[in-house]
Amino acid sequence: MLTKDNFRKTIIIRHRKENLQKCSLRGLEKMQEFVFFTYPQTSSFLEKGVVLLTPGAPELSVADAPYALLILDGTWRYAEKMMQNITFSPEIIHRSLPAHIRTAYPRKQTGCSHPDEGLASIEAIFAAHLVLGRKTEGILDQYYWKEEFLQKNPDMLPLGP
Repeated sequence: MLTKDNFRKTIIIRHRKENLQKCSLRGLEKMQEFVFFTYPQTSSFLEKGVVLLTPGAPELSVADAPYALLILDGTWRYAEKMMQNITFSPEIIHRSLPAHIRTAYPRKQTGCSHPDEGLASIEAIFAAHLVLGRKTEGILDQYYWKEEFLQKNPDMLPLGP
């Protein structure tokens, strides 16, 4: 459950059937700015102060920085099911990432109408943290397609020390 200590953190609801061997978020579990829950055990998020990344919503901006960031982690099919089955408070803010960001993840699943636009969860988290002005160090460290992702999105290259 969310507490006031979780604000400004990134909350990840991971589908229980997500293949952890292929999961791009491996390694983030140890970082204190991330909180993980497993779906379907997580049935509702009723608290205020949460931004949910949602395709087609208004674009995320630095004005959303004070809020916790909520990510649904799973395949497209699982994420859609999670969106339908989790009870979200009307106070939850829906935001999307800038449309120009391209994935490096080699998508093979069907049901994704624009495979180069659908980001891997790790890519979405990195991009959201960058937009929100949050720490990005270490997020992509274990991501196999890190270099390709940064090459496809040169405006996301980390700034110097």
